Amino acid sequence: QVQVVESGGGLVQPGRSLRLTCAASGTIFSINVMGWSRQAPGKQRELVAGITSGGVTVYGDSVKGRFTISRDSAKNTVYLQMNSLNAEDTAVYYCNADVRLGSVGDPIRRYWGQGTQVTVSS
Repeated sequence: QVQVVESGGGLVQPGRSLRLTCAASGTIFSINVMGWSRQAPGKQRELVAGITSGGVTVYGDSVKGRFTISRDSAKNTVYLQMNSLNAEDTAVYYCNADVRLGSVGDPIRRYWGQGTQVTVSS
């Protein structure tokens, strides 16, 4: 029904930048929140950033001031600009889309992507 696909991960040196992209497709009436979470080895998944359809944003404490989330609602796409990366940012980054499927009366359901690996290392 709905596919969520992340891209843009990779290996980057400390202090450098990386931009992640996430696109949702399929049977979509509307998307409420889109966002990013991450999970490092041995740690719980944590919120990185989220953005509502109205453009309201929220960030995890560890990324405030370094990461910026943005959204192209016409393309059902969300971006995560990551600056000043450090080793603690190494993780698998997951995108979520909170989707209303067929009509305004349908419930909102969260869909997740498969994740994209970000590794920060010299």
